[in-house]
Amino acid sequence: MSQATATSTLLKGRGAQFNPDNAFLRQHADILYPEGIDAHEVSGPDTRFLADFPKKILNKVDSTDVGMQWSINPYQGCEHGCVYCYARNSHTYWGYSAGLDFESRIIYKPHAPQLLEAAFRHPSWQPQTVSLSGNTDCYQPVERKMKLTRELLQVCLQYRNPVSIITKSSLVLRDMDILKELAALQLVKVVLSVNGTNEVTREKLEPRTSTYKKRMEVVEQLSAAGIPVGVLIAPVIPGLNDHEMPEVIRRAAKHGAESVGYIVLRLNGAVAQIFEDWVHKAFPYRAAKILQQVKELHGGQLNDSRIGIRMKGEGTWSDHLQALFQVTQQKYFAEKTATRLATCHFRKSRQMLLDF
Repeated sequence: MSQATATSTLLKGRGAQFNPDNAFLRQHADILYPEGIDAHEVSGPDTRFLADFPKKILNKVDSTDVGMQWSINPYQGCEHGCVYCYARNSHTYWGYSAGLDFESRIIYKPHAPQLLEAAFRHPSWQPQTVSLSGNTDCYQPVERKMKLTRELLQVCLQYRNPVSIITKSSLVLRDMDILKELAALQLVKVVLSVNGTNEVTREKLEPRTSTYKKRMEVVEQLSAAGIPVGVLIAPVIPGLNDHEMPEVIRRAAKHGAESVGYIVLRLNGAVAQIFEDWVHKAFPYRAAKILQQVKELHGGQLNDSRIGIRMKGEGTWSDHLQALFQVTQQKYFAEKTATRLATCHFRKSRQMLLDF
């Protein structure tokens, strides 16, 4: 019996409930008989932080349906513990599991701000929007101490390069001073990821994130400060939170969001195994229905990686979600216009900035 099926209780503060095997490793350790071990010994791992020193920090994004040109990830792995996170699979390249390791073995890049400055100063760089949190949340809890995201924003401000942010954390408000300066030059947009309204579901689905209510308050405060802000409903999970989409859109508009979008759940790689295990433990009486409806979105599978289709799915459920979104968006966002970020203010060196 594996740990994945041995217990029906959720690990407190964790999304994933076990560590699936890493396909890149030949050997792995497992608990074969957890019933013989004291409960505190299998309660979940402590979080550890490991430094990494890459040569570059900018990642070119080639996918046409992601909506970004360059991404920056000051952290790999994410303490938020969202059970559905597609980025879990990237942790296997570091020798870890996509499960509990992803949310308890956090890799940080202390030289990220210096690497970004070097990229901006390179002769070949042309000003383009860089996106924070292309893989994992740049405002996850460790950012409160590390402040790498804040330093990256300072570099963007110094060189006047546009930057976008997506987060689930209220910690973004800490950097309001920098965000205001960026917004004054039309150099920043913040997107809050909000996939529902039910806090009981959130505590199980994404256990270490800010509450939905708090995230909407963040939207309101950013908007009031003149900082362009949007809301992304991601992921929409049929049978679990899809019925909450209209209310999320309504609240987003009420709190000052200038745009709204959505992405459906897709369970790529090891995330499928992690999510299946979780949903049977978290919602045992609804699990079969949820999984079946997710499959109906993706041609009978839990995942469909085809570009242009993977974000919205296809079939009856996809059509239903698109119609629901479009009707509600038209009702609350018809008069709103999304901000386009500027590239005309870019400066190649600090000295030029002093003269700006």
